[in-house]
Amino acid sequence: MKTDAHVQQDVIAELKWDPEVNATKIGVEVTDGVVTLVGDVSSFAEKWSAERAAQRVSGVAALAIEIKVNLPGQNQRKDADIAHAADSVLHWMAHLPHDAIKVMVEGGWLTLSGEVDWEYQRQAATKAVGQLMGVLGVSDQIVLKHKVSRQVVKKDIEAALKRRAQHEAEQIEVSVLGGDVTLNGKVNSWAERDLAVNSAWSAPGVLSVKANIRVEL
Repeated sequence: MKTDAHVQQDVIAELKWDPEVNATKIGVEVTDGVVTLVGDVSSFAEKWSAERAAQRVSGVAALAIEIKVNLPGQNQRKDADIAHAADSVLHWMAHLPHDAIKVMVEGGWLTLSGEVDWEYQRQAATKAVGQLMGVLGVSDQIVLKHKVSRQVVKKDIEAALKRRAQHEAEQIEVSVLGGDVTLNGKVNSWAERDLAVNSAWSAPGVLSVKANIRVEL
């Protein structure tokens, strides 16, 4: 098991390795495996990249984010301009249904709503608008359409887990109620936890995923 000092060193190294993160502006604190990121960044995209970088490190049991987005003067934009840019980006994404996602912006905070068929579409939309200049944060209120039966969803998820992570699949129990999926069990790292959650979201018809998965180091 890694010590807190070891986890801290690895998170700092991962932040430095990520080209989308200015690691000099982010502090890392670790207590009992819980990592806290503190500091200021110049864009929401950089904040998101820092979060993902920390989650990639083994030994991270939980993550607390205390990073503020302070936009440089030249990156500040009016809400109307952000809304127009976001709408244009979504319009030109070939794998999104036309007019499926609606955009609202208030104080630099962007909210997406609407319905799509697949989780990858929701993730792609959220990531795309989060990269836009002037965005301080993104609220994802996009819902997924319910298409298939409980039996099909459960079967697809369990098959995906076994294909991608045989050992982890044996430690995770899948339950489905309507389009809501709950995962219970334990894994050895955040990467394994993400793999299980992503496998669940890959099944068509899944509306939500609740991950009651412990990271046991």
